[in-house]
Amino acid sequence: MKLKLISAIGLAALLAACADDQANQGAATGSGDMSGQQQVATGPAPGTEADLVANVGDRVFFGLNQSGLSSDAKTTLDKQADWLAKYPQVAVQLAGNCDDRGTEEFNLALGQRRANAARDYLVAKGTASSRITTISNGKDQPTAAGEGEDVWAQNRNAITSVQ
Repeated sequence: MKLKLISAIGLAALLAACADDQANQGAATGSGDMSGQQQVATGPAPGTEADLVANVGDRVFFGLNQSGLSSDAKTTLDKQADWLAKYPQVAVQLAGNCDDRGTEEFNLALGQRRANAARDYLVAKGTASSRITTISNGKDQPTAAGEGEDVWAQNRNAITSVQ
């Protein structure tokens, strides 16, 4: 999951750098008229995971041993539902994650409940359930390394990724 996120951010940065190079290669006419020339957009391509991460947010967070959605989580999921409505061809996966405390079985079940809570909210907001898959990573794919409440809080999440 980290590799996908890092790859998507790296790709977005590479595309932005390439766009700047292309924009500076045109001949100057002195007229300032850009009609007839294709303008190069900067930033992530619309409808991509990089776009989701940069413009909407790809994760919601949960309390310790909780799978209920907070108001902050609902706000992020509202934005995701709007984004998904804008890009109806996009399918997503929701991955539920836990901190590294607790048994493997408990964390796999909790991660699934978290992914399902996020999915159910998106479906209630109008996203077709056929566009959403869920998975539980339990405690096996932490997003933050280390110990302590700040780190554990970052790892208690559900992450939406474009498929």
